[in-house]
Amino acid sequence: MLEIVNNFINGKFVKPRSNQYLDLFDPATGSVYGKVADSSIYDINQAVDSAKKAFPLWSEKTIEERGSYLKKIANEIQVQSNILAEYESRDTGKPISIARKIDIPRAIENFKFFASYSENFDFTSYIENDSSFNTILRQPLGVVGCISPWNLPLYLFSWKIAPALIVGNTVIAKPSEITPFTASKLAEICIEIGLPNGVLNIVNGTGKDSGDMIVKNKDIKAISFTGGTATGKLIYQNSFQSLKKLSLEMGGKNPAIIFEDCDYDLMLKTILRSSFTNQGQICLCSSRILIENSIFEKFKMDFCEAVSQLKIGDPNELDTEFGAISSKQQFDKINYFIDIVNKENGKILLGGKPIKLSGRCKDGWFIEPTVVEGLDNTSRVNQEEIFGPLVTLQSFKTEKEAIQIANDTDYGLSATIWTNNIERSERVVADIEAGIIWVNCWMVRDLRTPFGGMKNSGLGREGGDNVLRFFTEQKNICSVK
Repeated sequence: MLEIVNNFINGKFVKPRSNQYLDLFDPATGSVYGKVADSSIYDINQAVDSAKKAFPLWSEKTIEERGSYLKKIANEIQVQSNILAEYESRDTGKPISIARKIDIPRAIENFKFFASYSENFDFTSYIENDSSFNTILRQPLGVVGCISPWNLPLYLFSWKIAPALIVGNTVIAKPSEITPFTASKLAEICIEIGLPNGVLNIVNGTGKDSGDMIVKNKDIKAISFTGGTATGKLIYQNSFQSLKKLSLEMGGKNPAIIFEDCDYDLMLKTILRSSFTNQGQICLCSSRILIENSIFEKFKMDFCEAVSQLKIGDPNELDTEFGAISSKQQFDKINYFIDIVNKENGKILLGGKPIKLSGRCKDGWFIEPTVVEGLDNTSRVNQEEIFGPLVTLQSFKTEKEAIQIANDTDYGLSATIWTNNIERSERVVADIEAGIIWVNCWMVRDLRTPFGGMKNSGLGREGGDNVLRFFTEQKNICSVK
């Protein structure tokens, strides 16, 4: 029997008005396992009306009261962490070990962090001079929209809705239609812990239809979006008439810059993770690896050897390190770029082919982790976001050349720098065009710090005070002495 994911509106699961559904696929098998609601304008409006009605009472609650709900949600996710990891793995094709280690723990932490951190946020401040006394208030916006991607479903879903809720907004949230199941399970948790009806509403459907309706709805005061750059630009255009607040976390083409004086063993181990964790389907993954000339050949050999040792297989198996591509569309896109490598006379050092597994995964969407050299930075493979297990190797002679290559894209989300020379790291970091730069590490996160990119990688910043400011509006009250 196919599993059904319906919308969650006003504290209840409801069918879409049209009774239309989209197929849900298991990437590891290529088979349909369920159906997800394909929402219409009626469904979106119903959700917005519910959120508008819930807003006055929710916004009047204290931070501590709202935080208690977030903590209850976090605790219940913890209780159900194993089953949620199974759903996340099935939806995305990622190894269940990754879902257990990264996705679900981070969702728990997102709710816990904002529940606690917001208690010390400066919602009221004062400025006084000789003639006046000013009170600056930060107040919730009202109904806000949160649109999250398919690669880290619950992780990034919670990253948006937790701060939106804690400051007093009510939320219309749309998970990806490719991976909606853990969002639906979160709705069940909201019922279990008694979250007031209408505070969180989850509507499903495609980005071009349901997502667009959310963006264009005049009663939704802000949009927080994570996804592809093309979609982010469309959101920017479509929200212009209503002058919504926007936070757009978009694509990346992230460089890893490796100097010869790095901690080589640590670098090699980390670059393997930064290239191929979640099959390379993380916006922060290293997709362009730049290596100083003197160690290029050594790195190439050692890296390919390390990649070849990755255990590729059924995501349900605990020793699997590399799973399936999350959708047939993405599977086809990655293969398309592998074809470009061949057309542009690049050299595939490792991988480059679909994988046929046996057993239940024989029809799954698996691609070998792929390492390429011989393409300059003008190649589409080095310029366009592929979002999959394909990395390119390029050599450089000087620090200046490394920076030039790193910055030579339309993206600026993240970068990693590998050197033990402090002065060099300071120089390179200052010149790299990226919103997040790791030095001798990767994916180390303090949730208080700003998160976001430059250029075509995004608009605005998430995390800490930045996201709490985004989900609130300032009001100044001035009185004369």
